[in-house]
Amino acid sequence: MALVKTDTPTEQQIAQLTGGLRSYNIQFVEPEMFRPFAVFDTDEQGVIQAGISGKQQGEWLSIEFLWVGESLRGTGLGGRLVAAAEEIAVERGSRYLLVDTFSFQALGFYQKQGFVLQMSLDNYPHTGQQRHYLTRSLVG
Repeated sequence: MALVKTDTPTEQQIAQLTGGLRSYNIQFVEPEMFRPFAVFDTDEQGVIQAGISGKQQGEWLSIEFLWVGESLRGTGLGGRLVAAAEEIAVERGSRYLLVDTFSFQALGFYQKQGFVLQMSLDNYPHTGQQRHYLTRSLVG
């Protein structure tokens, strides 16, 4: 047995790692409840100017990325993208939304969308910054 350290894992190595974990997890969760989603806003030429993506994880829909091009910020497009993600969550039977954001990103935006701050990690990714975890219930 040997521990191999690398800064450049191959796709095959990562696939073996995640495959092993998924094989274990399958006894506890339904694999079809773990799938990606994305919603994009495009211009007339089909160029993405904003979007939201993430994955369903059981009863949770996790938002991993939300980006709005600078010229469209403040237009309500970000809120419409979150609403579209919520629609997907409800269609799939998810009961909750989860998102994390850094202190230099969009904490206030998510709170305006009804997300509740659950936890903050101080000094992440650097001293003086924070990573915030927020949730929103889709039930009740």
